[in-house]
Amino acid sequence: MPTYRDDPYGGYNFEVILTGVSDDGTAVKGSFSEVSGLEVEITPIEYAHGNDVAIRKIPGIRKYTNLVFKRGVVGDLTFWNWVVEAINGKVRRTEGAVVLLDENRQEVMRWNFKRAWPCKYTGPGLNAKNNEIAMETLEICHE
Repeated sequence: MPTYRDDPYGGYNFEVILTGVSDDGTAVKGSFSEVSGLEVEITPIEYAHGNDVAIRKIPGIRKYTNLVFKRGVVGDLTFWNWVVEAINGKVRRTEGAVVLLDENRQEVMRWNFKRAWPCKYTGPGLNAKNNEIAMETLEICHE
């Protein structure tokens, strides 16, 4: 684990790892340009204890937002085939991680997720009048 440092880590140096997505079951590392949705909310439960006038709060259900991965279309069909399986009714759940790396590409922080499956895919916006990169978006649900 890294030691404390004065300068924060760059948000541009990360990797995404998914296990069980490829046909041979090996872990797949995705080269994504953006990851969002690293959030958890613990909903408080409020209650009154006896005749106490103060409202007490205890931790309730954990809610995880969907993870959203964006990348340029590169012709790698591994993730697309996973989405197609889900479209065809065969949802394959997997585990994975988003890993923050330091300048030497060493792991400094990891966000693990489990029982993930693709719940939304957005293909690139195509327009012959511009010179932008064709970007695709993969959204996954997880527990």
